[in-house]
Amino acid sequence: MLRRKSEVKWQMLLAVTVVVAIAEVMGGLVKADASPESEMIFVKGGCFEMGDTFGNGLKNEKPVHEVCVQDFYIGKYEVTQGQWQAVMGNNPSAFKGCGYSCPVESVSWDDVQEFIRRLKAMTGKKYRLPTEAEWEYAARSGGKNQQWAGTSRLDDLEDYAWYSDDSGKRTHPVGRKKPNGLGIYDMSGNVWEWVRDYYDEKYYEKSPKENPPGPLSGRWKVLRGGAWYLGPSFVRSSFRFWGLPSFRNGFFGVRLALPSP
Repeated sequence: MLRRKSEVKWQMLLAVTVVVAIAEVMGGLVKADASPESEMIFVKGGCFEMGDTFGNGLKNEKPVHEVCVQDFYIGKYEVTQGQWQAVMGNNPSAFKGCGYSCPVESVSWDDVQEFIRRLKAMTGKKYRLPTEAEWEYAARSGGKNQQWAGTSRLDDLEDYAWYSDDSGKRTHPVGRKKPNGLGIYDMSGNVWEWVRDYYDEKYYEKSPKENPPGPLSGRWKVLRGGAWYLGPSFVRSSFRFWGLPSFRNGFFGVRLALPSP
C-alpha cells in the first residue's frame, strides 16, 4: 500500500514537472512572439541592374537600368502576426492557427503607416518601409542577378519560397524556407510586401540612378515579392504589383527597413 502511494506521488510530481516545463516553453514562445521588433539584416549598399534582366518580365519591369542604393537594414523576416498584435492590439490576418509566427496579412498600406508610427513611438527607432529599389537589391542578395530571392533555378524554387506549387493555399510561418544570400527569408512568396513607392508603370524610364525614391505622387502603392497563391513568374525578384493604399486582403503583408546610422 505504501509503495503504491509512493508511486502515485512520484507520478503526480512528474506530471506537474512536465506541465510546468511546457508552460515555461510556451511562455517563452509567447514572450518572443509578443516582441514588437523585427530582427534586421544589414545590407551593404551598392549598384545593380534593376528590372527584367532575364528577359521574361512585363513592360513595367523595363528598361533595365543601373541603380545605386546606400547602406540600410531590412527585416530578416516579414512582420509576423505576433509583432502586429504587440503593437496594434489586434490581429487582422485571415490565416491564423500558427502561433502568431505566420506573416501578418490583410493589412493595407495605410494600416502599415499607423503600425510604423506606433512602433517608432514604442522603440525610438526610425522604422520605415523599404523603397522599391532597396527591396529588389535586398531580394537579389545584394544586387546579384537572381531571378528569385536566393536562386535562379526553377527546380530550386520550392526550397526558397511558399508559392502556388507548395503553399497549400495559405501562408506559412516565417523563416521555414532557405534564406537568400544575405540571410533574408521569404522575399519570394508567402505574402506580398508593401514598399514605400508610389506606382508608375513607366518610372524606370526616368528613374534617377542614386537612391531612387519613386514617383512623388500617385494613386497606387507598390507591392513586391508575390504570394502563396501565385506561380513562379509572379514571385520573381523583379516583378512589380500595385494596390490602393487602403486595400486589404489575405495576401498583402509587410517587411520593415531601417536607415543605416
